Amino acid sequence: MRILFFNYEFPPLGGGAGNASAYLLREYAKMPGVEVDFVTASFDEKFHRENFGGSVVVHRLPIGKNQENIHFQTKKEMLKYSWESYKYGRKLASEKQYDLTHSFFAVPCGFISLLLKWEFKLPYIISLRGSDVPGYSERFGLLYKFITPIIKLIWKQAYFVIANSDGLKQLALQSAPQKEIGVILNGINIEEFFPDHSKVNPDQFQIVCISRVTPRKGIRFLVQAFKILASRYAQVRMLIAGEGNELKSLQQLVQGLGLEDKVVFLGAVPHAKVREYYQKANVFVLPSLNEGMSNTMLEALACGLPIVATDTGGTKEMVRDGQNGLIVKMKDSNDLVEKIEKIMLDRELEKRMGVTSRLMAEELSWGKVAGQYVDLYEKTINLRKIREGK
Repeated sequence: MRILFFNYEFPPLGGGAGNASAYLLREYAKMPGVEVDFVTASFDEKFHRENFGGSVVVHRLPIGKNQENIHFQTKKEMLKYSWESYKYGRKLASEKQYDLTHSFFAVPCGFISLLLKWEFKLPYIISLRGSDVPGYSERFGLLYKFITPIIKLIWKQAYFVIANSDGLKQLALQSAPQKEIGVILNGINIEEFFPDHSKVNPDQFQIVCISRVTPRKGIRFLVQAFKILASRYAQVRMLIAGEGNELKSLQQLVQGLGLEDKVVFLGAVPHAKVREYYQKANVFVLPSLNEGMSNTMLEALACGLPIVATDTGGTKEMVRDGQNGLIVKMKDSNDLVEKIEKIMLDRELEKRMGVTSRLMAEELSWGKVAGQYVDLYEKTINLRKIREGK
């Protein structure tokens, strides 16, 4: 089978969706008979064509990327990607006989799949990732009012629409209650991410938050909670890894609260090095206001950490309240204090939760996720044959 795949995010650009794409491509490269052309954005002003192994090729298109913030995509950059990838996709579709297209994000990528369906009669599937679902992000509140009809059209024309968590599926159904939406969870590489308790400092309690640093992630409330914890416990420390448009204001907040010696902002951490920060931690905290299926939360699970998180998106699939972590209220620093403190004061609870997290992670794998998508590709191909009377 031959797949044309679109996602404007791909390492080093973007966050969880880019990493998810990379893991899927690695699995596809191992599968005989699967050919993939993956069209994404370049990290500089040049076009790059990379063989990703097997019959998988990554095409990076220049979109005028801002090097100062490679993990944040502006509307201008996404529009540029849409136009360039549509032109490039048309070129590829004219040269090769694809069975279907697959787009991460209904917009902008799904719109490209829609146009290619109209021109080349290519069926497509959409993977919902979060911000492409109306109501997901406050940042796009006004924009959703204008593009929701387009999103619904893209979903309607798709052969399959897949969310990466049940929470995201339920949010999508609020906009299109008649649409059948499936769920394929993100996976985790349990060989790459694993516990190493020898790296934990026994004299400290380390909180780690690895995430895009944007208002939607709720990290401001975690910093406010940490101020209370730090006033009570001398041994508490916190690492915040990631970049985003709230980074500077959070650094100023930490400075204003006098926490510079206890809170470390790591900025963007190369994926190959991020594991050690999980392994040094006692607890992973993500007080997000909205989430799809957090890759960093999955990585924390695999590294055997208790999870403290808000009940949003894929949290239900990854946090069993009281078993491998604790659920906190949104925008509630006091509740964050209470839940983190509960784990801090009960080291046996911390250990039990960590073991449960690792066991949950072992039930997931990118090989399994890739297999689910390949099954979906086969269903799409067969359904196309039926519809075309072949």
